[in-house]
Amino acid sequence: MSDTPNMPPMRGLLPDTEQKMFTVTSTQGPLAPFDGAPPPAPKWFLDTIAIKPESCFVDVSGAKIHYSRWGDRNKPGLLLVHGNAAHAHWWDFIAPFLANDYNVAAMDLSGMGDSDWRPDGYSMELFAREEIAVCEDAGMFALDEPPVIVAHSFGGFVTMLTGGLYGDRLAGVVIVDSPVNPPDRPGGPPNRPIKPHNIYPTLAAAMARFRLMPPQGCENLYIVDWVARHSIKEVPQAGGEIGFTWKFDPAIWKRFSIGDTAERLRATRCRIAVFRGEHSVLLPPEIGQYMFNLLGRQAPVVEIPQAQHHIMLDQPLALVAALRALLADWEHSTATRKPVA
Repeated sequence: MSDTPNMPPMRGLLPDTEQKMFTVTSTQGPLAPFDGAPPPAPKWFLDTIAIKPESCFVDVSGAKIHYSRWGDRNKPGLLLVHGNAAHAHWWDFIAPFLANDYNVAAMDLSGMGDSDWRPDGYSMELFAREEIAVCEDAGMFALDEPPVIVAHSFGGFVTMLTGGLYGDRLAGVVIVDSPVNPPDRPGGPPNRPIKPHNIYPTLAAAMARFRLMPPQGCENLYIVDWVARHSIKEVPQAGGEIGFTWKFDPAIWKRFSIGDTAERLRATRCRIAVFRGEHSVLLPPEIGQYMFNLLGRQAPVVEIPQAQHHIMLDQPLALVAALRALLADWEHSTATRKPVA
């Protein structure tokens, strides 16, 4: 993992044992006071998550890849991709807002969510193939209009590669707070040991250990609760009792390289847009400007007000509005783009 100079710090929703290497102000997770019960939520959120998607699987190089799907298969395709250690449920309260106009799918990359783990290891090329396979399985290439991929954080780095390898099959990609750093702003994943996850005796105990990465507060605890409880799975214990632990494979980053993200961004062969949170510590304005220049000053960099890195948690409805506006514009423009030399 030493060959990942442009990779920002790992992010997502990670257990307390992995959080200790970062500076935090509390030893208890933000959901601890609720003791496993969901925090109060507004009606729009409850109505949206009540719209249950179709649950599907597709085999990619020997691993079953899970995805959820909303909407009409006869409409243009829209694939939503999560960040590191996350899963498709990060989009459950976003996707239904887009399903009136699109065939929407939200996937679990291998090693995360409800997709299979890969005992022989992971690669960016495998993740890119998984994105295309989900688009194929969901019927997104059956129409004349190709699909769009919207991807957050680590998923954005995967999608940059997908846009380079398969851009001629896509209408565009939207990169959501995935920073491409200049040489004078090196980053890298935490140097943490690869070891099995902790197992907790109750769901409430596991949820109390959740943290957002990079560390941040979030006013919408009902959304944090939703993604947290879908990040945990039951596991049998030796004594017959049930324990609770994280779904993602802790060995994903063993022998893993993200590659040259600047080159990946420049090489994207379809339309591209960059979204950033106004208060994101990973993608501040100067990094947005750097990415804008890498793209030949020909792609929009859209700031979502009052959002930090986890834009869909901080400002979900603003993200929906921005996506709707961008996609409506793209419907009336040419679905091609030349890579920047």
